[in-house]
Amino acid sequence: MDTRISFIGLGIMGLPMAGHLLAAGYPLTVYNRTVSKTESLVKQGAKLAATPAEAAQDADVVISMVSDTPDVEQVLLGESGVMSTIQPNALVIDMSTISPAASQLIYEQFAAKQVDFLDAPVSGGDVGAINATLTIMVGGDEAAFQRALPMFECLGKTATLIGASGAGQICKACNQILVASNLMGVCEALGLAAANNIELEPLVTALGGGAAQSWQLDNLGPAILNNQLDPGFMIELLAKDLRIVKEALDTAGTVSDSTAKAKHYFDGLMDEGDGRLGTQALVKAYEQQGKVRIR
Repeated sequence: MDTRISFIGLGIMGLPMAGHLLAAGYPLTVYNRTVSKTESLVKQGAKLAATPAEAAQDADVVISMVSDTPDVEQVLLGESGVMSTIQPNALVIDMSTISPAASQLIYEQFAAKQVDFLDAPVSGGDVGAINATLTIMVGGDEAAFQRALPMFECLGKTATLIGASGAGQICKACNQILVASNLMGVCEALGLAAANNIELEPLVTALGGGAAQSWQLDNLGPAILNNQLDPGFMIELLAKDLRIVKEALDTAGTVSDSTAKAKHYFDGLMDEGDGRLGTQALVKAYEQQGKVRIR
């Protein structure tokens, strides 16, 4: 592989993603604020950069995977950011989940420097990142998407160009509406069954065989019943995503009932100090409100 990739952000998602690219043979440079998280990749042959600017200066492709809009703006556009050193004709791919409007502005700033930019948020959580089975939702130009596709194929099972810049983030917002709404439904259903003294394991099995089947039910239903609240995707991240979703819905002027309800619950869990738990810990709110024991 001749394409030189720099990967910025080695958290629960970024670390395995960068590892797949390195394993595929791409020359890889990595940057992370917490340097210790780079050690495993450096031992496997990745180069370590001291700043995003240093990571970008010789890169053909820069991929960022950080937490929120201000983080993306900092590593891409800030002092010692990617923009300060990246060369014309390079490609920047932001795989974080951020504001669609911010993605569009970043696209315009890179375009002015003759640099391609894609917003390419993902779904699938840490399991998808580890197993390279992520769903990748992309906004940007067709030529840039085709250029990125070999790298996307190292990271996920599907990569879809949704539309122009920002469309990937809109698609991810739609994804999070469905994720949060469905998880609320799972918790509500389990609460009703528990209140009627129904055994929950056969209930989940039965529901999973019909029209109510979903990823949330199949994967987080058993985790809830076993009181396994470790994160595949953390409450604090979904709470952040729901803030972005609500802003997008308000901007569009469309109905936001389920998002508003989900945001209320997840913000409450954040206030309780549960932000680092998995999203299935939403069940705690349903247990408290419904005065029923589910786990």
